[in-house]
Amino acid sequence: MPGENLTRVEAQERRALVDTSSYEVVLDLTTGPEVFRSTTTVRFTGEPGASTFIDAMTRTVHSVTLNGVELDPSTVSDGVRIQLDGLAAENVLVVDADAEYTNTGEGLHRFVDPVDGEVYLYSQFEVPDSRRVFAVFEQPDLKATFSFTITAPAAWQVVSNSPTPEPVPAHDGAATWSFAPTQRISSYITAIVAGPYDVVRSELTSSDGRTIPLGVFARKSLAEYLDADYIFEKTRQGFAYYEEKFAYPYPFEKYDQLFVPEFNAGAMENAGAVTFTETYVFRSKVTDAIKERRVVTILHELAHMWFGDLVTMKWWNDLWLNESFAEWASTIATAEATEWTEAWTTFNAMEKTWAYRQDQLPSTHPIVATINDLEDVQVNFDGITYAKGGSVLKQLAAWVGIEAFFAGVGNYFRKHEFGNTVLDDLLVELEATSGRDLREWSKLWLETAGVGTLSPEFTVDADGAFTAFAVRQTVPADYDTLRPHRLAIGLYRLQDGKLVRTQRVELDVDGALTEVPELVGETQPDLVLLNDDDLAYAKIRLDERSLATAIGHLASIEDPLARSLVWGAAWDATRDAESSASDYVELVLGNIATETESTTLRTTLGQLGLAARNYVAPERRLATISRVGDALWTLAQEAEAGSDAQFQFVKFFAALASTPEHGEHLRALRDGSAALPGLEIDTDLRWELLEGLVLLGLADGSDIDAALAEDNTANGAQAAARARATIPTVEGKRAAFDSVVEHDDQPNAIVRNVGLGFGHVIDPAVLQPLVEPYFAALTSVWESRSYKIAEYIVEGLYPAALASTELRDRTRAWLEANADVPALRRMLVEALAGVERALAAQARDAA
Repeated sequence: MPGENLTRVEAQERRALVDTSSYEVVLDLTTGPEVFRSTTTVRFTGEPGASTFIDAMTRTVHSVTLNGVELDPSTVSDGVRIQLDGLAAENVLVVDADAEYTNTGEGLHRFVDPVDGEVYLYSQFEVPDSRRVFAVFEQPDLKATFSFTITAPAAWQVVSNSPTPEPVPAHDGAATWSFAPTQRISSYITAIVAGPYDVVRSELTSSDGRTIPLGVFARKSLAEYLDADYIFEKTRQGFAYYEEKFAYPYPFEKYDQLFVPEFNAGAMENAGAVTFTETYVFRSKVTDAIKERRVVTILHELAHMWFGDLVTMKWWNDLWLNESFAEWASTIATAEATEWTEAWTTFNAMEKTWAYRQDQLPSTHPIVATINDLEDVQVNFDGITYAKGGSVLKQLAAWVGIEAFFAGVGNYFRKHEFGNTVLDDLLVELEATSGRDLREWSKLWLETAGVGTLSPEFTVDADGAFTAFAVRQTVPADYDTLRPHRLAIGLYRLQDGKLVRTQRVELDVDGALTEVPELVGETQPDLVLLNDDDLAYAKIRLDERSLATAIGHLASIEDPLARSLVWGAAWDATRDAESSASDYVELVLGNIATETESTTLRTTLGQLGLAARNYVAPERRLATISRVGDALWTLAQEAEAGSDAQFQFVKFFAALASTPEHGEHLRALRDGSAALPGLEIDTDLRWELLEGLVLLGLADGSDIDAALAEDNTANGAQAAARARATIPTVEGKRAAFDSVVEHDDQPNAIVRNVGLGFGHVIDPAVLQPLVEPYFAALTSVWESRSYKIAEYIVEGLYPAALASTELRDRTRAWLEANADVPALRRMLVEALAGVERALAAQARDAA
């Protein structure tokens, strides 16, 4: 992997010499299971006499021809780059090579369906992987048109960015598809998807009167579960919303959405050919949280057609411009254009929790990040780039006014269509429509790191009225920027068994202390909620009385966003070791039964598991986990039959089961000897129940083999890998470790699931013997694997569950001895921060 890097300086130097015009890419996908033939013709201008390079990750280069002169492949190509000397003012380069299929989800991924033996291909090129398929100047500011000609089995569907043409018969049952040139786009959003996909087609009418063909694709063995009509409905709602708000019609000719196997991300915004993880094809019941997340993802990728694809960042330091904007836009579109009207509550529960956690890691960075090379950007697809940026854009839209914000964005699209931009280009347009100077705002919010904390400070008189009220802003010593916030303060009082907001004050908070004279004379309520309505990006704290009210009456807050804010405040205080993990467990178990928002429920139950397993004092860990399991089983029994809450309580019960009694319940549910009203034990839930039994030592490899025989699918293989890695013995953990560290043939989805099972433990001591092998393997894994596989191994096999001083010290020692691998170090720095936070929380809980 290190030899595949590209630095920002190299990209800038190349851009100064070269400007690309067009690519003609000819691919033959009928040459066997390992390689495909790739012939690329690139037309570009150059500085006469200069030298540069083009990216091409190949197995074999057959020929390289520059301006009619054949170059010796053995001299100019090293399998990653091809050196180009003596450029002319106008250049034509032809590279003929064999490229390799991958099973890592990078480049052109090849998958064989275990159900029917059919082969499916799809591309994933962000950040630097179109070079795995064709010769390319792999950087976002060298845009060009792309013409793909693809030969593949005649029975296949073949999809790219342009509308799919009629195929022409080729050799031996194959056919050739010759796609028309695209508009000028960046290489990382080009796409190739090929295989016997099942497709459902429809269309819509764009705001400029064009008919836009639509397609939804999935593997044949999953097609029965594809709810294409619903996906089309959300797509139409998104089109209408964005075209109106942006005042710019959809910029491409068609819109295909393809659900593909073993995908590393949620989705990818290839222009006109968006790929999604096929976990969004629901073969079993899923939570409402996942249903909503799919809608947000659909609208996130659609937003990218404008922000990212039509207008693209010049270099990856402005990646946030793409991702933060899509995060914000998809949330407001979901809330305003679909039935998921509480999308901002979901955003608070999930996205902002992610952002706050990421922003408190030693690896935090400004939203506008320093990106020196490709390895830097690979690790920056994080909670800052997505969730913090989206939160800050929400704040900016509120500050400049939503109409001015949309108007500025529309002007930005029209001015820079099919071009590349930097942050200043967007700020110029927003300043013009809003009349506000955004330079200081940008400096404070986009160019500095860290998250502040807002706390109420007040005094009350003998009658219980406020005699003074202020908001205190504190910031960490390492990131000491005091930022301005627009926020609301809500006063909540208990009335007829409900916590009801009786007053709301909205104000600007700036500096270390902001007085709130409007509240002087008001009677102290039962709950004071800073940042009510979630306008600001900041952690909040509850005063002592408010915290006591929350613990006793959180469930009685009627507004789901207010509940989510209180849940978040309690969790932040626990993570920061200001409140005990045991108190957090009590808060959750006492109030979660009536939570109605699925994502809030899912997020909070996940945090409950982390608190019980990592944050409570070690001497009470097993008792706490047991109690949590007991409570989750009771909650599942008492929940409404068939409800989302019942379903989630069962899923988390299976994940947190820890006693023989818990195992009896899991076995009874799985074999049908007991049942919960309205709960169907479908295929995926059966796997989760089995994993719980494996965790307890009540099922083993033979049970996993039997389950896989019943569900011999890609999903089944992944669930089996996860369950097998959960086997709670040193031998079982070692086998899981060796299966991905000692062997490099496993596909990405299997490697990821091995990591998930490896860390699933009741007694973390079982991981202790793997600590030294883990650290011994890091360098070789990093040097020999692709980025995504290395990431899954480094993060998935880190024995975080140990959360011990020994693991802390060993991690520190590795970091001290390995200063020259920045991206790998960042993963270990973040892992170490998790251990240090757990140790602080354990100490607080013990106290």
